Amino acid sequence: MVPFAAAFVCPSMPVPDRAATILIVEDEPTVCELAAEALLEEGYRVLTAADAWEAEAILARESVDLLFTDIDLARNTNGLSLARCARELSPDLPVVYTSGGRACLPPCEAVPGSVFVPKPYRPSQLVALTQDVLRAALLHAV
Repeated sequence: MVPFAAAFVCPSMPVPDRAATILIVEDEPTVCELAAEALLEEGYRVLTAADAWEAEAILARESVDLLFTDIDLARNTNGLSLARCARELSPDLPVVYTSGGRACLPPCEAVPGSVFVPKPYRPSQLVALTQDVLRAALLHAV
């Protein structure tokens, strides 16, 4: 199973850059707005897309530090294919999947090193998870 997101803070670990760019891909406008608001309040730069096609266009022109994507998206697109495409452009891009229709995500469906968080999640959980995933990416890059 792809690991569930478990937010924790370790003071000795590097702190991720608050200006990091997060791409949220979510076809439910209210859910997308709540997630974006939570991350914007923490100082992150947030880009949003409602489907994989829109997200792929953003990934082609923008530098993104983390992809946070729903699995089942509008226009018959999905976050699983999107993440594979994103990793072709940026092999080390951190990916976080979410879904309201799944309790877990088999590793064979996910990109390596990704994290899964089931819906519903609290905005504070998303913020803590974002910090942890970016912190881990920083450690991995060193």
